[in-house]
Amino acid sequence: MERAQKYLSYFLSHRKVTNELIKKIDEKNYEFKPTETSMPAGKLVTHMLTSFYMFAKTAKEGSPAVFGEKFDEIAPDLSEAAENYTEKTIEVISSLTSEELERKIDLTRVFGMELTGSQLLQLAMDHEIHHKGNLFVYVREIGHTDLPMFVSRG
Repeated sequence: MERAQKYLSYFLSHRKVTNELIKKIDEKNYEFKPTETSMPAGKLVTHMLTSFYMFAKTAKEGSPAVFGEKFDEIAPDLSEAAENYTEKTIEVISSLTSEELERKIDLTRVFGMELTGSQLLQLAMDHEIHHKGNLFVYVREIGHTDLPMFVSRG
């Protein structure tokens, strides 16, 4: 369980910042896009929250079936959705065993390869960090200048 706790700490050091950024997006800006080809803010946030949860749940269940579920509906309150998905993701990560982290999962239909639960969580972190960078741009473009550091220490 120690490895799961390390993943959890790392996840939270980034998710806390993501959630701070999400709180700065008012409902009137859910459709905001910094460029014509960008995802709207609400869709980006929903994608971030649901993706990490799906990756963690896949690591837990050992099956790619979660990737067939639909999670793309924009929540009416993004901050509330962030809290809910963060809690659900914490529960899943906290429950991961060493065996689940080491188990290979056939994700060739999704990613073109097999990945261990541990590799899948690392991919989820990289994905979160990538899109958190996007989110910083969105929030700044919306007009916010008081922004958090890119990672939280506490």
